[in-house]
Amino acid sequence: MQHALTFVIATLCILAICYRLYGVFFVRKVLNADDSEITPSHILEDGKDYVPTKKWVNFGSHFAAIAAAGPLVGPVLAAQYGYLPSFLWLLIGCVVGGAVHDTVVLFASMKHRGKSLSEVAKAELGPVAGWCTGLAMLFIITITMAGLSMVVVHALERNPWGTFAVFMTIPVAICVGLWERYTGSMRGATWVGIIVIFACVVIGPYIQESSFGEWLSLRASTVSLVLPFYAFFATALPVWMLLTPRGYLSSFMKIGVFGALVIGVVFINPEIQFPAVTQFIHGNGPVLAGPVWPFISITIACGAISGFHAFIGSGTTPKQIDKWNDILPVAFGAMLAECVVGVMALIAATALHPADYFAINSSPEVFAGLGMSVVNLPQLSESIGLDLYGRTGGAVTLAVGMADIFTRIPWFSHLASYFFQFVVMFEAVFILTAVDSGTRVARYLLQDFLGDIWAPLKRTNWMPGAIGCSIVACVLWGYLLNSGDINSVWALFGVSNQLMASIGLMIGATIILRMSEKRWYVLTCLVPLSYLYVTVNYAAYWMVKNVYFNSAAKGFNIFNGTISIVMVALGLVIMVASVQRWFVLWRARGNSEPIELLS
Repeated sequence: MQHALTFVIATLCILAICYRLYGVFFVRKVLNADDSEITPSHILEDGKDYVPTKKWVNFGSHFAAIAAAGPLVGPVLAAQYGYLPSFLWLLIGCVVGGAVHDTVVLFASMKHRGKSLSEVAKAELGPVAGWCTGLAMLFIITITMAGLSMVVVHALERNPWGTFAVFMTIPVAICVGLWERYTGSMRGATWVGIIVIFACVVIGPYIQESSFGEWLSLRASTVSLVLPFYAFFATALPVWMLLTPRGYLSSFMKIGVFGALVIGVVFINPEIQFPAVTQFIHGNGPVLAGPVWPFISITIACGAISGFHAFIGSGTTPKQIDKWNDILPVAFGAMLAECVVGVMALIAATALHPADYFAINSSPEVFAGLGMSVVNLPQLSESIGLDLYGRTGGAVTLAVGMADIFTRIPWFSHLASYFFQFVVMFEAVFILTAVDSGTRVARYLLQDFLGDIWAPLKRTNWMPGAIGCSIVACVLWGYLLNSGDINSVWALFGVSNQLMASIGLMIGATIILRMSEKRWYVLTCLVPLSYLYVTVNYAAYWMVKNVYFNSAAKGFNIFNGTISIVMVALGLVIMVASVQRWFVLWRARGNSEPIELLS
């Protein structure tokens, strides 16, 4: 039987070596980052968007933006296949794929004065590829909102304690935002906000037993309808009132929760109760229907490689990099740190008994057909004070696993329910912060696309256009949220997300061919691209054939299947444009066309 500490030490050592060797090589040799060259943050400094920022401050903000719910949930769901496939994919995918992707996308955006990936694609690959990239970004942000929201649904259904704690973060964040807005001081508001959030978790049991608690005991279908409505109003509020202060407060929870989990793993060193591989590696699993390949690589996106990171790497971060070599800790380093988060989530899930894990992550009917008997779940349900059976989505499993580890410390043995609800709140707040940001980005993308048809929509401050596009964005991902189960929706998210990562690597390969001293350096992007592009297209084909267009499947949904086909078609167009561009650059000897900061 393996122990958790072995995985933690191995992860930290491997990632430290890869950072020092491969990370330095990639940034200094492949990308030829030169601190004597002025960065966009200095060239276009405006005190608002383009602001030179110290590298470790940049690291913190970039890491907080990319490490949302994905690295928490993906490894938990993929634990169905055993600990070994997930652990290997997290390490290999992160170093070879994710860290390279995040670094080269950030570098490419900086070379184009901090512009978005669609604008970079338009400049590097042509207008058709640029338009397809922008449309793909709209698809992925919409699908991401549905996938992440589904994780919240089963964590909050019939859970008045958790629902109350999560709901209270909204007025707390608004008060913190107003405090900072009108006093200019954030320190006092931060302490008050953190104390109130903890207090909401502490008084949860009293809420749960009250008539108000009965009113907050919501069904899954109700939570699924409430979330899009919430997202609309959250998007309509100014960012300083809710989005920014809640993200700021949640960053303290992120650091605290995973710091505590690392300490707990070190001192408790729990056994990994899962086998290296399970009988479900060939498919037909109760959590994920598909086989270990390609589904391990689309289920675990964040933590290994994620196209969603391209929104951050070509968004705020490139406008704040002070020196070119700062991209090593900010992009490469932050991705490795997110891999650590993914490994810790995997440990929390696989430290549970497999039967308990499957009882949580599958419906009672499906679990009954597995022929397994739960071991510790009845005691865990009693100590937590909540029925844990059939709460799919990954969030509950992670909360149970972390609570189980924490309560093995003698001082905390009677606090299982508090640990569980705090982790649920921690996950939900992170997801809702991402939903706020993502819906706002989807609104901007819709206005940009529809603005080509009707010019007033291009103005993001035009209220009718902003409200109309916000409603459309919420309806789109709200429909996806209510159209399937976690199996089908998370797979749809994984396909779109990893296709976006493929597009980022295509653009990265183009940049490297244009500027690197040695053309073989392009393999740093082409190797992960080759694997990821084949994987994501096969996964899309498998889901369309076996689930979305299969009327006998639980996730049967023509709309989801059509989206998958459109996404694959967009990726194909961008791939063809990329290959054509690569041939041109190869004939031009690759390094004969040095890249400059483009306007």
